[in-house]
Parts: sequence; C-alpha cells; structure tokens
Amino acid sequence: MNTIRIVSWNVNGLRAVYKKGFLDWLRDETPDIMCIQETKAHEDQIPDTIKRIEGYHTYFSSAVKKGYSGVGLFTKQKPRSVQQGFGIKKFDREGRIIIADYDKFLLFNIYFPNGKI
Repeated sequence: MNTIRIVSWNVNGLRAVYKKGFLDWLRDETPDIMCIQETKAHEDQIPDTIKRIEGYHTYFSSAVKKGYSGVGLFTKQKPRSVQQGFGIKKFDREGRIIIADYDKFLLFNIYFPNGKI
C-alpha cells in the first residue's frame, strides 16, 4: 500500500516563517505534499529559494490585495493539473484556493476566511 504524507499549515506570512527556518524544516520533514495558507505575499515577492526547492514543484495563488491571504503548494509529484480558484471572480481575487489533480484524487488547499461577522 502506498502512503502519501500531506501536511497543512497556516504560516501567517510565508516570508516571516522563511526567516525562521521554514526551508530547513521542510527539508527535514520531507512531506510528499505541503499545503500552506495565509502566505500574505504575491508570487513576485516570494524568494526564488522558496519557489525552486529541489525535489518539489511549487504553486501559489495570491490575493489582489498585497499582504493578504494567499495559499501555496509544494509537491514532490507533479499534479496532472493545477487550478487557482473556483472560477468565481469575487472569491478568486482573494487567492484562497489551489486545486491539484493527481489522477487518483483531487487536493483542495483552501484558506477559509474567518467566520466571524
């Protein structure tokens, strides 16, 4: 039986956890799939050392508003396809969704908004 190790983490700022040793942690733990939420960065603000981690394919979805929400996906196996958002503009502009198709399963990496009104 094949097993897949999937880790999900609300990082509350990707650049902040990067400075605190995120890459060392990822290399030590070596999850097959790493889903992160609340990156708070546009892809052009993410250092290349995070975007190009040896052994991983990386994908990001960012909010239109800088410093807000955002999700990321680090995966050893390249998905058949990756989709950012559901296709509904008012929701997708917040960069909260990445959907990865791995043939045998769909992975939904979603940063849900706070439920408080």
